[in-house]
Amino acid sequence: MKELTYEEVLDQIEHQRRFGNRPGAEVSALMLEKLGRPQQNMSVIHIAGTNGKGSVSAFLCSILKEAGIRTGMFTSPHLVDFRERICVDGQMISREEVTKLGNMLLEENFGTVPTMFDYCLAMALLYYRDRQCQAAVIETGLGGRLDSTNAIGVPDVTVVTKIGYDHMAVLGDTLDKIAAEKAGIIKKGTKLVLESQEKDAMDVLLETAEKEAVTEIKIADMHDVTECRYENGRQYFSYQKYKNLEMAMLGVHQYENAAAAILAAEIFLKDRGISDEKAEYYIREGIKKTRWEGRMEILSREPFFMVDGAHNGNGVAALAESLRTLFPGEKFHFVMGVMADKNYEEMIEELLPLALDFKTVTVESERALAAQELSEKIRAKGICDAGLLHSFDELMPGRLDVAHKTIAFGSLYFVGEIEKYFQDVTKITKNLQIY
Repeated sequence: MKELTYEEVLDQIEHQRRFGNRPGAEVSALMLEKLGRPQQNMSVIHIAGTNGKGSVSAFLCSILKEAGIRTGMFTSPHLVDFRERICVDGQMISREEVTKLGNMLLEENFGTVPTMFDYCLAMALLYYRDRQCQAAVIETGLGGRLDSTNAIGVPDVTVVTKIGYDHMAVLGDTLDKIAAEKAGIIKKGTKLVLESQEKDAMDVLLETAEKEAVTEIKIADMHDVTECRYENGRQYFSYQKYKNLEMAMLGVHQYENAAAAILAAEIFLKDRGISDEKAEYYIREGIKKTRWEGRMEILSREPFFMVDGAHNGNGVAALAESLRTLFPGEKFHFVMGVMADKNYEEMIEELLPLALDFKTVTVESERALAAQELSEKIRAKGICDAGLLHSFDELMPGRLDVAHKTIAFGSLYFVGEIEKYFQDVTKITKNLQIY
């Protein structure tokens, strides 16, 4: 068979079915077994949840990098470049490695039909093995119990971030049902970190932990987050013994994500014989240096333009609370692009009190909600105007309102489209004030 180019590899992988006929955990188990279990010599931190998985992953990888632990990070979806999904110490996998590993995987007969996600996970674990990673931070794709990543075995540390209503057609229509799917990654022999949850979700998580005889459980309690402030585009806070922590990540929800990452890192580093004093230094530096594109990310300061991948009710509620906290008394221009299967009515309601107006976009996806329909839903509320965004040119600094801030939010695919457009434009126009 002729060797495929990088572009051909991506085309084949990305056009695999989104969902297979068998659970992803079963398919990936077969694949990984045939590939010699590439994950077997790596310590793993496994992360599930509705919101915050990517941020917690980014915090943890930054902390472990500071500790000198070579760490792979597997996340999804990507914003701009497929290679974002597979990183080692913050650096994306090379095009050459994607091409080599992709050709090998596509030629292999696994006795089943993998999805795109199955191929991505296998590629990531092979790459981490080749790079001799000591640790891997693995984010679930959808749910947990049946997710492809649940084939990795028993992780050293398991983290469950905020659970909310999302993917209800697959995971269930109540919090306890959704939590039961997420709880499927909790296994005997792991140590567990939980973000705060609604009672129905927390009960399921703790019952699962008891059933699996998990001996160490830590809960990120927001009451332990104190002295929060925002200065010059950065946030500062204290958490338990860690005083005046600094982070570039914006949003009040990032305090809890950082706290969860701190607790998981404490467990992970202690198990490797690292002293509390050194661990505190690595945690402090790691939190400060963490970057995560597309999450309350400021693309332009003058005029102000921020993007955020808030794509469900919980995410938009966190965005609204953050905007109120960081910019009290202000109102904003919102640009919105979402999928039709999301609770977009709830998302609109959250932001209406903060809105000057809305512009809507049809995301490039067959699952997208049409911009015209979305704008009609907003106008029906009778509170503010809503029109269509005709081109991303309208979001360039020279076209934005200098008197009020502009916030684009919604699907990560939409945020990725904006990020790519900004990157392409700034390659040509060097005098834009982009940060």
